Amino acid sequence: MSISFHCEYCNKKIEAPDNAGGKWGKCPSCHKRLYVPSPETGEELKLAPIDETEEQKKKRLMAETFHLTQDILQERNVPEENSEPPAEEQVFFNVTDDELMQTIITYLRRMADGQLDEAQGTEELIITCGDRAVKALDEIALSEIPDPQLADVPPQVLAGLIRNLRAKIP
Repeated sequence: MSISFHCEYCNKKIEAPDNAGGKWGKCPSCHKRLYVPSPETGEELKLAPIDETEEQKKKRLMAETFHLTQDILQERNVPEENSEPPAEEQVFFNVTDDELMQTIITYLRRMADGQLDEAQGTEELIITCGDRAVKALDEIALSEIPDPQLADVPPQVLAGLIRNLRAKIP
């Protein structure tokens, strides 16, 4: 009589001689090392009982998560037509060209340093300035000598950062 079992890697049916039981061998199909069960260990694997209250709790939490996700996805945030821009944007419309230039340089420095979260907040403010921001970016891009804060940024990287920001301005 032989021992019949399935390979745990490739799931092929394997028949091994009785004397191979309890030893390690190789699957003839995938050649992975596997344990050959012994024929006399016909006992079943003991499993812990399932806690029904825990299962019900999991199902309830999963259903709640699903419903919350659906609610969030279905929310629509429609802006009011005659609403004023947020206070920080209103203030930023009144900045001088020098302050705008300094803000753009700060943005470029943060991007070059990998401070993406801080740069994103600055980017949103720059975009609100529109044509003034484009003009300032062009001035930075065309300058022969970069601003001292940006002197260590490689020219190709700086040009790419300027291009990306300029593309986001409507």
